[in-house]
Amino acid sequence: MDRIGEVVVAESCLVTPSTETPRRALWLSPLDLFYANRGHIPLVSFYRPSSSGATDFFDVTRLKTALSKALVPFYPLAGRLDVGQDSRLQINCDGQGALFLVAHTSSLTVEDLSDFKPSPELRRLLVPHLNSAEAAPIICAIQVTFFRCGGVAIGAALHHLAVDGNAASYFFRAWTAFCRDGERAVVDLPCHDRALLSAREPPVVRPDALSILCPSLNLSEASGPVATEVFLLGKDHVSALKRICGGATTFCAVSAHMWRCMCLARRLLPGSTTRLVFPANVRRSLNPPLPDRYFGNAVIILATAGKTQDIIAPGGLASVAGRIRGLIGRMDDEVVRSAVDQLELAKIDGRPARGSLPATDLRVISWLGMPLYDMDFRWGKPVAALRAESNYGGFVHLMDASPQDGGGVRVIVCAEAAILSDFKRLLYANLQHSVL
Repeated sequence: MDRIGEVVVAESCLVTPSTETPRRALWLSPLDLFYANRGHIPLVSFYRPSSSGATDFFDVTRLKTALSKALVPFYPLAGRLDVGQDSRLQINCDGQGALFLVAHTSSLTVEDLSDFKPSPELRRLLVPHLNSAEAAPIICAIQVTFFRCGGVAIGAALHHLAVDGNAASYFFRAWTAFCRDGERAVVDLPCHDRALLSAREPPVVRPDALSILCPSLNLSEASGPVATEVFLLGKDHVSALKRICGGATTFCAVSAHMWRCMCLARRLLPGSTTRLVFPANVRRSLNPPLPDRYFGNAVIILATAGKTQDIIAPGGLASVAGRIRGLIGRMDDEVVRSAVDQLELAKIDGRPARGSLPATDLRVISWLGMPLYDMDFRWGKPVAALRAESNYGGFVHLMDASPQDGGGVRVIVCAEAAILSDFKRLLYANLQHSVL
């Protein structure tokens, strides 16, 4: 048995598809290759002990059987990353299987981790450790951890080259359906045609698209310690923000508020230029749209910039939200195709991405609307579901708050430790009057 801190891995095996799957090399689009150096997405869901006293609570055999069935339609996750004859990364769909770990802890309970805050320790304990730099790395790995209290954590590591957040949610929806419903499970089949997002021949980048696209991740060594904190914006707070922003969407209103608070907390000079960057789902922006269950990366990175004095101006939150809304509104088929072509022309950086964004930049990643709390394997929905680690300074993740939190938005901020106290004060201070 392999001991990992307070968690002991008792079993390690490969789960293969339950029936024969296509054996082929899966071509990766430029939007997939953009994530070549991001490694695996670390996810974890927590489940409280069974209140019904179920004897089969998170039965390992049932979980494996369901995973084996899910890997049939989602067969790329059972493959390995490979390099084709043209030196381009691809997925070798060879059916080797997903790594499956069973772990136990005699010292930890779910309540010990009840703040559910992403951290290197959380990832180390509950998510399989995979080396993305090794030859033919595993694409999907699962860890089931049984706590002393009887609760369970499901940790997952999915290579970002293979999936974005939406694609990952399709897979988990299938796995939970097979586990919960068995042979009665209804699963929407994924679309594996990544050529739908291939570059044009020759690639063409429309000049006006260049002003809103952000094809590179500019990370550097942070000037000081970086820390991660979690903040809850309740339903009333979110409603107040949307009202202040003239009926903007939750994403636009909350992102505008994050940008403004970060500029103030960082004490950026009024005349400096600050930038907000965020990934945008392109599935419905193409003409024709991508299939509903397109399985792969289908996001492009958009950016908007402005003078700090305009972003922090009193009473200017609606204007900032309008900037974001206007940027999203410009994302049409031609912009998406330009983004794909731009990435096809770019040189892929295979070095692991580490560090922080410039202090003038903020990247907001939205998981709003993803069915993270619908992951019911048979024994109830999770009490928390989150990214296990947020390791890039200047990144903010927005997630739906859990039902136990009463709804709203969970904000995960990874930034300079020295500014987080001011950020928290600003986050809530400007809302109190509106809420009350």
